[in-house]
Amino acid sequence: MSNIGSSILAFVVAIGVLVSVHEFGHFWVARRLGFKVLRFSIGFGRPLVRWEGGAPDHTEYWLSAIPLGGYVKMLDERETPVADVEHDRAFNNRPIWQRILVLLAGPAFNFLFAIVAYWAMFSTGVPGIKPVIGAVIEGSVAARAGIKPNDEIEAVGGRPVETWEGATLAIFGELLEQSRIDLKIREPSGDTRSVSLDVRGRAAELTEPSALYTGLGLRPAPVLPAIIAAITPDSAAEQAGLKAGDEVLRADDHKIADWEQWVDYIRKRPGANVTLEIRRDNETLIVPVTVGTVEEKGAAVGRIGAQRLTELPAATIDRLRAEQRYGVLESLPRGIEKTWQMTSLTVRMIGHMIVGQVSLKNMSGPITIAAVAGDSAQAGFSAFLNFLAVVSISLGIINLVPVPLLDGGQVLYQVVEWIKGSPLSERALAVGQQIGVFFLIVLMSFVFYNDLTRIFGS
Repeated sequence: MSNIGSSILAFVVAIGVLVSVHEFGHFWVARRLGFKVLRFSIGFGRPLVRWEGGAPDHTEYWLSAIPLGGYVKMLDERETPVADVEHDRAFNNRPIWQRILVLLAGPAFNFLFAIVAYWAMFSTGVPGIKPVIGAVIEGSVAARAGIKPNDEIEAVGGRPVETWEGATLAIFGELLEQSRIDLKIREPSGDTRSVSLDVRGRAAELTEPSALYTGLGLRPAPVLPAIIAAITPDSAAEQAGLKAGDEVLRADDHKIADWEQWVDYIRKRPGANVTLEIRRDNETLIVPVTVGTVEEKGAAVGRIGAQRLTELPAATIDRLRAEQRYGVLESLPRGIEKTWQMTSLTVRMIGHMIVGQVSLKNMSGPITIAAVAGDSAQAGFSAFLNFLAVVSISLGIINLVPVPLLDGGQVLYQVVEWIKGSPLSERALAVGQQIGVFFLIVLMSFVFYNDLTRIFGS
């Protein structure tokens, strides 16, 4: 329950911060351009806290009961009678270019927030893991390209990378644009070489959640070796004579790269007879095992009762640590570059989703976002700030979609009014609003389905 509570709290804090930033963008630009702002609310529903600004506008400031959004209410003749003295301050009477600036200010402040967040992160140091290959699956794309364990990725598509996060983003970018992924690899000896991973026709498959490295056939370091830490009494492993300290090298002539691969191999073979090649005290042994069977979620899976190591040696972790830290001035262009990279990747991902080239399972709803918010908050301030930056960018992009009820749709209305020389009719606005509501219902239904599928399985 504590994890659920912390996830909910982190989610509410994240939404509160990002909505405040977004709505403040509308508010700040509107005030600077002479619009009259009647109310600035964080959240929806009745106000829990409210106060009134000073003359001449006496703007109301609300902190409302439902912290899942917010709004800026401006004077508008379409909603309420406007006194002659304030005629020119009503939203619908301001120049179209000013209305568009006000509408774009919300998403713009979301992008600005991301830049500031990344600037702060780079100034104080962003911890990460060096992009070192932990394991390579036999017969995989990575194996065919000649990638080996302990190789380190120096560049992706000619772009230098310092951490696994940077390498992953760059690999996704290459995957969306090309039929191959070009890597510059540095071997443990210090020699470098270039390799290409053939991913023709596999974009949709490899963009499934958590499918990228499994599909490429490599595991980022650090990985747990297939070394048995303990044996469960009366288990298949004990009956076969396996012991703590045994390292599994092969299973039925399949090379085992790490613990994860071995677990996957056993789980897929309930009741099967498997021949293991193990290393024990510098001696190689052949051990036949009859895999046990257990039921999980109504399906039979294999299990032998061998337990893994609980942690890696501290020296291994220290060797893989990386930190991206720059001076205060250098961090600003780094923050701008990172924001652009994330924005560009997100837009391309959405575009490829629309045409069916990227899995729609990448879309997440509030349940998944809340879980990630909780995890990032527990990981520390830097991780939570990174989460806020990513979600802020997504919020800015989504609000620019030209769908009624979103900022992009409202901008579209202003452009149409400018082209036709007069405002849209009430009927056109009503139809547009219905389209917007339908779009949001379909979108929320879909992302909720994705969230529930992740929780309960497909």
